[in-house]
Amino acid sequence: MPEHAPLRIAFTNIPRRLWAGGYNYQCNLFAALHRYSPGTVAPVLFAGTKDDPEELAALASIPAVDLVRSPAFDRSATGLLGALALGRDGPALAEFRAQGVDIVFESARFFGWRLPFPAIAWFPDFQHRLLPHLFSRSAYWRRDLGFRAQIASGRHIMLSSASALGDLKRFYPGISNGVSVVRFATEPPVSLLATKPFDVIAQYDLPSRYFYLPNQFWRHKNHQIVVDALGLLKGRGIDVVVAASGSTRDFREPDLFERTMSEVRSRGLETNFRHLGMIPLDHVYALLRASMALINPSECEGWSTTVEEAKSFGVPMILSDIDVHREQTEGSARYFGIRAPEALADQMSQVVQTSGPTTVRSLLPNLDQRVEAFVADFVRLTRDVMAS
Repeated sequence: MPEHAPLRIAFTNIPRRLWAGGYNYQCNLFAALHRYSPGTVAPVLFAGTKDDPEELAALASIPAVDLVRSPAFDRSATGLLGALALGRDGPALAEFRAQGVDIVFESARFFGWRLPFPAIAWFPDFQHRLLPHLFSRSAYWRRDLGFRAQIASGRHIMLSSASALGDLKRFYPGISNGVSVVRFATEPPVSLLATKPFDVIAQYDLPSRYFYLPNQFWRHKNHQIVVDALGLLKGRGIDVVVAASGSTRDFREPDLFERTMSEVRSRGLETNFRHLGMIPLDHVYALLRASMALINPSECEGWSTTVEEAKSFGVPMILSDIDVHREQTEGSARYFGIRAPEALADQMSQVVQTSGPTTVRSLLPNLDQRVEAFVADFVRLTRDVMAS
């Protein structure tokens, strides 16, 4: 056991409907900290008054997690304006003090350059710089100015990949902040693996052999290439099913999902591209474990949660050929260009031809070492930030 009281780290809630990967990241981090480094870190999760009670209950049920609900963490522009104009988000700061916080973990939220706590700013990716055409002018600058404010405020920056480190150096040259790369590894809780995959497959009326695509329906997640690949396969007389799940809301393009599904119908691919909506996490794991392969066609990732989960079970993967996917899988997946539906169709066809009967996979035996290394890196980061 550690000699000192655990570090109390302030996290802000990430609603699953807004960013499922971020929500799952925090679930995984809190559980892994408790299991592999008990007593070193006490996550204090600050949530808004309108955040989903069931999601918060799942997070609060993880041992050593304290949940604090306050209007100071409702999503509004006032906190950010205070942080930028006055140098501090007063209401949030009062809550941090009341809860005896030691460090603040900033994820897509800036609490001000006069924040009187050590702080870690997590930059998951640099999507707005890599894919600027997907952002309105105001959204682009809001995101970029947020990053620049955190850099100028001397935050220690946490990244999830060497690929992101290269992007940071390219887009924000000459910064002197402390920077750490902490690659996360997932260990899905056993409680979420009790659901029987064949029951879930039957519930959604899926065939026994299918591909799984659990990405939120955002433009950069590149669902269109999967629809195009399915059209090519159908033209070759190969009838396969892609089961997709996740939020269908993209605030940048509210009609993206409906337009895509309209195209699916017009091309006669309704039975091939099956969108299941936002499904429970135990169903996500069940469908992943029994799939022929995970497909992640994304144009941009920081460190993909879905890829990490597939790695945990040894699920075959067909991934877009972006640097972070290569880094994350060390060459152990199938890859295709983000504008090459023919290459994706070829990879899918090969998997169909070579995969045997449906297999339900279990967690791999080497998982503990990967997750323990992730926790050690995170704990080391928090200690370095406190010491500096």
